[in-house]
Amino acid sequence: MISYNTKDWFTFIFHFHKSDTVRKLFPVMLAIGIYSALIGYLEVEYFKIGKNDYIHNIPIMHGMLGFVISLLLVFRTNTAYDRWWEGRKLWGSLVNNSRNLAIKLSAMLKDENDRKFFRKFIPTYASILHKHLHDSETSKQLFDDVDLEIDHHKHKPNQVKRMMFHKINDLYDAKKITGEQLIILNEELQSFTDICGACERIKNTPIPYSYSAFIKKFIFFYTMTLPFGYSVSLGYFVAPVVVFIFYVLASLELIAEEIEDPFGDDENDLPTKKISENIKKHVEELI
Repeated sequence: MISYNTKDWFTFIFHFHKSDTVRKLFPVMLAIGIYSALIGYLEVEYFKIGKNDYIHNIPIMHGMLGFVISLLLVFRTNTAYDRWWEGRKLWGSLVNNSRNLAIKLSAMLKDENDRKFFRKFIPTYASILHKHLHDSETSKQLFDDVDLEIDHHKHKPNQVKRMMFHKINDLYDAKKITGEQLIILNEELQSFTDICGACERIKNTPIPYSYSAFIKKFIFFYTMTLPFGYSVSLGYFVAPVVVFIFYVLASLELIAEEIEDPFGDDENDLPTKKISENIKKHVEELI
């Protein structure tokens, strides 16, 4: 995730980051600029269209549709940001629940081997979940000095959770923890699966295709018709005006596409790897 100073206005205005929408849209903006200039030339120089022609009234349509497209884009960006923020809250909950579980186990467990098991497996769950959400193969190096192995063809976070729960149940059977303590630990253990399921819901349920496709088509046709109505009034200046309008509308859609999947590899996605590393550091301090 990009680190920046929110109060530094001039850095935002004059600095172009490699993930900036200008870089991604530049080829399309160049093509639209040439297209708009061509339409302006044909209307003004070739067809000699004046302000009394009906085509000059096309901006009336743009005025009405502009309100509609603004509502669609606001809803689109808000929905995408809600997904991003929900993902951040879920990983914040994972941090807190991992700490709480480590604190409780540090007080309950006396045997060093038992403490070592949870010192390894609590942060391992966060690491496995990070890899699971990024669709990458889990490295077996995470399980050094651990006798239990993971079946890489099965749901990896569920297996780590199963190992921890079986271990706690074995501690209860061995009379190392009481029934009351077992109940106390259940809340944090259950929350791991709840968080994993919620993250999977965000990851595996994108914005409906028809909605996303309609917005893209709307922006394209809205922009392509702008030169026909404004060439008479603006002349060749219609090209930069149309390019700027397209940049604003398309940038909002690109931003929404980037943040709607907060567990991807984009620079503005959630730093789940860093969060999992922080969980490992905190758990090792507590147990």
